[in-house]
Amino acid sequence: MLGRYVTRAVDAQTRWSKPLGDFNHRWLAALFHPIRPIQHFLNGSWLGHPVHAAVTDVPIGALTVSIIADAIGQPLVADVAMLLGVLGMIASAVTGAADYTEVDGTARNRATVHSVIMVVSLVLYVISLAIRGGNPTDRLAPILIALVAYLLLLLGGEIGGDLVYLVGTHVNRHAWRAGGAKWIKLDLGDLTDIPEGGPTKLKAGINELAVVRNGDRILAVHHQCAHAGGPLAEGRLVDDAIECPWHGSRYRMSDGHNVRGPAMYDQPAYDVRRAESGGWEVRRQAR
Repeated sequence: MLGRYVTRAVDAQTRWSKPLGDFNHRWLAALFHPIRPIQHFLNGSWLGHPVHAAVTDVPIGALTVSIIADAIGQPLVADVAMLLGVLGMIASAVTGAADYTEVDGTARNRATVHSVIMVVSLVLYVISLAIRGGNPTDRLAPILIALVAYLLLLLGGEIGGDLVYLVGTHVNRHAWRAGGAKWIKLDLGDLTDIPEGGPTKLKAGINELAVVRNGDRILAVHHQCAHAGGPLAEGRLVDDAIECPWHGSRYRMSDGHNVRGPAMYDQPAYDVRRAESGGWEVRRQAR
């Protein structure tokens, strides 16, 4: 129930989160798109897993230690843990900004609220650290500031979790799509045969495929981009890869391997062969 109230409260902020999010998207795109290899490193394309989600564990853990250390009267431990936590928050902000560049719609609005809360929390922690650095005899003020910052950190973390588990940002769109050993008839629709070139959108059972033909060589990957669900059959071919028209992720047509982010996961690829009864049939490649 509490999660529903938080979600409603976040969605009620669209009056300011949408224009701010659109503004942030423009300047972040201008910053990251000219340096796409760095952006994709920060996304986690090389790791096969979002980097931001892994990095956020560091500040949450460190700042939890800091607040406990304050409570039990260990000021040095609290201050060192807070410093590590602040550094971790900065690293999280950088990786989060790279991810933020490629989110749209509801996800962007919620990500904007999440980022604003996290920035406010970070500023409060920096203020608390600055006061602590003066070695005050009374530490009540920096401790109270840190407590408020910690509560904001938890709130921002909850919204960030919703971005993944509720909205579905940066999840593998094909995680539950089972691979099969059976060959399935390729539905050509009104076509008499697979057209030369491509990509062409065709259907095999419940799956829609992006199919490319070069003579007798026919390659196919799933139509829905693993990154954000973009329509790959509406994309373009770049050398031996297909590029998503939404965010520019690229997948090798022969095996679906992710060759350029922001996608972090491979794309389901399919073998194509002539069917004995005529036409064509496909089978998902084993990983």
